Amino acid sequence: MSRILVVLGIVLVITGLLWPWLGKLGLGRLPGDVVIEREGFRVYLPLMTSLVVSLVLSLLFWLLNR
Repeated sequence: MSRILVVLGIVLVITGLLWPWLGKLGLGRLPGDVVIEREGFRVYLPLMTSLVVSLVLSLLFWLLNR
């Protein structure tokens, strides 16, 4: 359990450091992300972005667990 937490912490730090470049990849603006804009409010549901991030993290953890 502690190994997973350490790896997760390292991934979060690396993601934070690389965020300016990761923002240029288009995550958060993929087809399949839903934006509902009405007068006075805005709802954003990043469905496709969540799916892509989930797949990448699953692959990463699978590779680290081997």
